[in-house]
Amino acid sequence: MNASQLSPAQTQNGQGQTAQGQAAQSPGGDKASASGGHSLYGGVTHRRVTVRDLAAAKQRGERWAMLTAYDALTAGVFDEAGIPVLLVGDSAGNCHLGYQTTVPVTMDEMVMLSAAVVRGTERALIVGDMPFGSYQESPAQGLRNAARLMKEAGVGAVKLEGGERSAHTIELLVDAGVPVMAHIGLTPQSVHALGGYPVQGRGEEAAHKLQRDAKAVQEAGAFAVVLEAVPAELAAHVTESLAVPTVGIGAGSGCDAQVLVWTDMAGMTAGRVPKFVKQYADLRGVLGEAARAYAADVLDGSFPAPEHTFK
Repeated sequence: MNASQLSPAQTQNGQGQTAQGQAAQSPGGDKASASGGHSLYGGVTHRRVTVRDLAAAKQRGERWAMLTAYDALTAGVFDEAGIPVLLVGDSAGNCHLGYQTTVPVTMDEMVMLSAAVVRGTERALIVGDMPFGSYQESPAQGLRNAARLMKEAGVGAVKLEGGERSAHTIELLVDAGVPVMAHIGLTPQSVHALGGYPVQGRGEEAAHKLQRDAKAVQEAGAFAVVLEAVPAELAAHVTESLAVPTVGIGAGSGCDAQVLVWTDMAGMTAGRVPKFVKQYADLRGVLGEAARAYAADVLDGSFPAPEHTFK
């Protein structure tokens, strides 16, 4: 869920580009050692991050950050910053395509966006979102569309929503060689059934259901589980109970990893943002000021200046 949705919030396939020769910078600015420290932020330099690296991070107790990305240029910035996992989310519908929800996003759109992110990166694991209607009909439908994301876009994994109800699809995909990131708790593709974007897992019955969902997707073979809009205590309990990493978004600090929609994180989104978002920049303000300065220079004739003109 991103701000525009607020109503009242194995080895990879097809990512064969060689990685940059220099180690990626850690969030603190130090280059991490491949044999220790925060290896996801600097230890993997000769290849892409894989799902095995994420499993090893869970065992070490190492936390990691994931961001969404929808184009080659932005994805390249995040890749250079050392973000180990980039999600080409169907949140592109709200952030870039002008839709009110993620529901209208199509497979063709997800393939195009995912391919751009793969082309713009060298090191990050790229996870492509399965849009609404691309896997709900049957596990076979899910496999056909997951194969498109891997073959046509080159992603290293896919993400799909649903717990117990999606377990058979996850199992088929994993058996076929498709790494799957599961997504439980608040599932934005179900916005109309949920009547909005409410917190999930409150109350004993709802908490038990979330725990069953988490266990079901892990047993089906998911390599990670996104927990969205879940009470922090419950998310921490689920994280401790799973062997695979959890990725929190509005689920507290007890998860193994965190994800944010990049336009929310960087202050590009207009208006209010969800409670769980921390804005690390005011990119909307910076771009707006740059556009106004450019327009002013054009209006008064100071641009283009002699240094911008051919002779």
